[in-house]
Amino acid sequence: MGLHCIMPRLSFIKGGKKTKPLLRTGTLRKPRRLQSQDYQALLEKSLGGKQLFVDETFPASLASIGSGCLLDKLPDCVEWKRPHELVQNPQFCTENASEFGLHQGLTENCWFLAALSSLTFHPDILTNVVPQNQSFNKSYGGIFHFRFWRFGEWVDVVVDDRLPVNGEGKLLFVSSVRKNLFWGPLLEKAYAKLCGSYEDMQIGQVSEALVDFTGGVNMSIKMAQAPPDLFQIMMRAQNSGSLMGCQTQTGPERVLDNGLVTGHAYTVMDVRQVTVKSVTENLVKLRNPWGKIEWTGKWSDRCPKWEQLSYKERLFLRKRREDGEFWMSIEDFEAHFVELVICKLTPDLMSHEIGKEWTLSMQCGRWSAGSTAGGRMTYTESYWLNPQYRLKILKGDDMEKFTNSCNVLVSLMQKQSHKHRNQSPPLYIGMSVFLVPFEYQGVKRLPQKFFLTHRPINNKCVFINEREVTQDYHLMPGSYVIIPSTAEPNQECEFILRVFSRKHLLQEQTESPNIVLCCKKIAERHRNGIWETFFNKYFEKHPEIKVAQLQQLLNKITWTNSKQAPGKFSFDDCKLIMALLDMKTSGTLNMQEFRGLWKRLLSYQEIFQRRDVDKTGYLKLNDLQAAIKERGITLHRQFYNLVALRYGDSLLKMSFENFACLMLRIEINDGSAGPPSISVPRLQRSLSLKPLQPPAPRVFSHPFAASCRRHRSPAGQKFFTT
Repeated sequence: MGLHCIMPRLSFIKGGKKTKPLLRTGTLRKPRRLQSQDYQALLEKSLGGKQLFVDETFPASLASIGSGCLLDKLPDCVEWKRPHELVQNPQFCTENASEFGLHQGLTENCWFLAALSSLTFHPDILTNVVPQNQSFNKSYGGIFHFRFWRFGEWVDVVVDDRLPVNGEGKLLFVSSVRKNLFWGPLLEKAYAKLCGSYEDMQIGQVSEALVDFTGGVNMSIKMAQAPPDLFQIMMRAQNSGSLMGCQTQTGPERVLDNGLVTGHAYTVMDVRQVTVKSVTENLVKLRNPWGKIEWTGKWSDRCPKWEQLSYKERLFLRKRREDGEFWMSIEDFEAHFVELVICKLTPDLMSHEIGKEWTLSMQCGRWSAGSTAGGRMTYTESYWLNPQYRLKILKGDDMEKFTNSCNVLVSLMQKQSHKHRNQSPPLYIGMSVFLVPFEYQGVKRLPQKFFLTHRPINNKCVFINEREVTQDYHLMPGSYVIIPSTAEPNQECEFILRVFSRKHLLQEQTESPNIVLCCKKIAERHRNGIWETFFNKYFEKHPEIKVAQLQQLLNKITWTNSKQAPGKFSFDDCKLIMALLDMKTSGTLNMQEFRGLWKRLLSYQEIFQRRDVDKTGYLKLNDLQAAIKERGITLHRQFYNLVALRYGDSLLKMSFENFACLMLRIEINDGSAGPPSISVPRLQRSLSLKPLQPPAPRVFSHPFAASCRRHRSPAGQKFFTT
């Protein structure tokens, strides 16, 4: 792990030189506004209109709670009430928040609560997350706001103070030990809004919440591989102002005989050395975020070992009340917990400190399918196409004696791709660091052959399906390259790369013009090779395929980049395609006919994904016009409206499958193999755009063709074959 050097308080240095921080959006002083909601403007509007704020973006309804298993835990009667409707004298916050604990509610978010509990022991950090000058008395407008660090920037989140309660007026989720204190429940509501819903806060890592509260960087220590000096590491972490949390063995939450809870997160509150009969013992103080249920083993509240301490130590450390706080030995801590998380604080939170300083560099990047998503090193053909970042370690006066090495911490964090946290499971990600030899110093990007003959400094790159992966290095002055990657190629995601050291420079290696093209060719060759093999085997068993089989084959691939609209062909879509391609009127397609269809669909997919800039899985009217023009077709504006009306949904947006059916209809009815040059009258006839009413019945030469004469789009409109 190399955790022997816990970071001191950091100050931001860019390029090794001190610079005044720019007051840009997304900073702690000027956070980005979530959903463009301006707290001050909304507060003044509420006060001016003498009406309490109502947040329509996170309504007081079940939609804000969730749509899954959390709903099953809700009581029959759920109401949303403001604090002054629940207690006589509601208070927002107190000077010492750590004195009044928080209780977990129905949501399984002990990881969030453990991190929040840790925050209460750092008032300077707490005030960044919970802005002061908010109350239920002066300038009360039913609105509150909180700040979180999300993916490289600070975000200001506004909520109203309507909270879900049961029929007896008891809060359903987080509540305070002191019933009239509401900063905790309101902060939880703001975080739920950030995650998507209360249900999206279920199941998580305490490390995730610690970073969101601080903008810090996490280091995790697995107890199975804990270093011998674990207690010293924890002592240095505490002295440097770091936040700590820990977790028990994964699994359903249940209370063990020793008082610990499995599948549970705890806050590390304190570490101390005590003297028992001239022998030093190392103790760790923990807190259960439930505010109850404590460890009952050695050094628990009623353990007789306390009597062996001096009166002063016993008075200072021991507490007998059932409040969820307890002490245990470092040996028991290592034996009963599986992971310790240390959140080191970054310059965003810490004041300038004279003396040794750390440089923080941050780069934002993206893994894109077909260009920069090369996968891990075993994919030798594409690995080199991953983003590359050149790291130059500079020699400094404060390097470790004798070794002259520099302690470097690298953090790789993947961004959430869906508005709902739990609907965006993290990919398996990792990173490798390579020493750049002299002969490659002048090369902008390291070529493929470099990675075939060189091994990374971290010989074994571990890929983890967690939001953030960190690694500690000791590097000599010189030039290095960092390669962040997903475990598999063509997995898309945005990421943030952060590097901390005493003195370094970090720069992204720009792409050469041929890189994207090369990667697309590799990805296409890889993909086509897989499908070619699959289709060959499939058609050996089924020389002629029917509609149901066609649908099965077409839906083997994801046609759009959107997770919200995955783009699946319906049975009716496939009946229409079969009618268009089945020249033999046999009701089936052979492999040659299917290959022609597949080639067309891939070309349509390329156009569709290029025009679907927002990755919604749909083409708007303007996007549709541009997409059709790419195939060499130009229509009058009124025909685009009619096409969108007939093939799109009620908002005139078109999915990929309907776009593909439209293009097939145009091109095949026109009789061209490629982009057609089609006249307006012919287009009208081929698309049945005129008249809009069904034409007179026709006599079809084959029963299957008759079954395909009518097709229904997702929006319910009918169109007719000619």
